[in-house]
Amino acid sequence: MALPDPLVRLIDELQRLPGIGPKSAQRLAFHLLRTPREHTDRLADALREVKDRVTYCSVCNNITDTDPCPFCSSDSRDKSIICVVEEPQNVAAIEKTREFKGGYHVLMGALSPLQGIGPDDLKIKSLLLRIGDGVKEVILATNPNVDGEATAIYLARLLKPLGVKVTRIAMGVPVGSDLEYADEVTMHKSLEGRREV
Repeated sequence: MALPDPLVRLIDELQRLPGIGPKSAQRLAFHLLRTPREHTDRLADALREVKDRVTYCSVCNNITDTDPCPFCSSDSRDKSIICVVEEPQNVAAIEKTREFKGGYHVLMGALSPLQGIGPDDLKIKSLLLRIGDGVKEVILATNPNVDGEATAIYLARLLKPLGVKVTRIAMGVPVGSDLEYADEVTMHKSLEGRREV
């Protein structure tokens, strides 16, 4: 069955989204075709608005529609503590806990020599420039994988000589899981990060 050119173009564009394969793209395209015009107009407007209004904070690189972002401009946040994360969505994950009251710094990725991502490709220089502004602690909250660990080690080596306390988020067995399903690295990190009760 030959599809009209506009529908083929929509399917092609939807396939460019992460996690969307050809079949999912086709299902989404046909769903949008059946959807009332006002719903698709709202979706198109939302897509346009996010590209027009959402940008990156000039201080921490988090996504925002105001510059500086609400975290950097808030007087209630502790500016002496910076939590370093890889991506903007990591900030949202930490904020869900309602525990952290410091500032953030988004690296916009992690070191990955195999993918050609080096220190100059990340927002490391701007982090180092922020250290002189009364920062006492930097929490490294990079992902617990090879690239995240390499990034954390690299940052720790850069930050420690600057006289700032450098900490790493705890890692190990997640709450609600069974020990029998934990791999060796997870168990090692759990034992290494143990604390007195």
